[in-house]
Amino acid sequence: MKQFKVLSALLLYPEPELIEHLPLLEEMAAEQEGWQEALAPLFAYLRGHGLIEVQQNYVGTFDRTPSHSLHLFEHIHGESRDRGQAMVDLMAEYRKHGLEMQGNDLPDYVPLFLEFLSQQEEDESRRLLSDAVHVLAHLGRKLRANDSPYAAVFTLLERYSPVAAEELSEPPVRDMDEALETFGPGVDGVEPLLRKAAGGVQPVNFYPKGAHGASRAA
Repeated sequence: MKQFKVLSALLLYPEPELIEHLPLLEEMAAEQEGWQEALAPLFAYLRGHGLIEVQQNYVGTFDRTPSHSLHLFEHIHGESRDRGQAMVDLMAEYRKHGLEMQGNDLPDYVPLFLEFLSQQEEDESRRLLSDAVHVLAHLGRKLRANDSPYAAVFTLLERYSPVAAEELSEPPVRDMDEALETFGPGVDGVEPLLRKAAGGVQPVNFYPKGAHGASRAA
């Protein structure tokens, strides 16, 4: 569903091009019922503050605050070795849908995942979202507690999900070197994040084994 591209763009590091294209993003959001209203606080924030201030806030919010990390598996696996296999599975899910990552982002980077959803039909995007919504809602709660305007994106994702979000326990904190060696360091704003490819059959597991039961394979 193409409107997920709007959410992906809004969560990328804010460059001048993002500010320039806010009217277009608002038009796209308006095509989905309730999205423009839900995102209005974030649009107002991005439009009403200087670029340097917005960029500094973004870095402070997402890059310097681990509990706000835009990497899905960090919130459930922390920096344990289990995260590496989870990312391998997620990459396989992208390939299963005919897509291949571009750039150096880790596969669990939220803007990349939302771009992936934007390339699916509505029913499929909602089904895939239902597997990740528990993590996304957890992140949204952290952002709302800190009065971040970016919380609007996650509130909307939770509202759009066909299943209710469950609570997450805090993840373990261990070494992340293995993941970085496998996938390289994450970077912000690389476009396109995905390209067409083929192959891949592995499921996506948004929970560690034994937590909340087994996650549904997407």
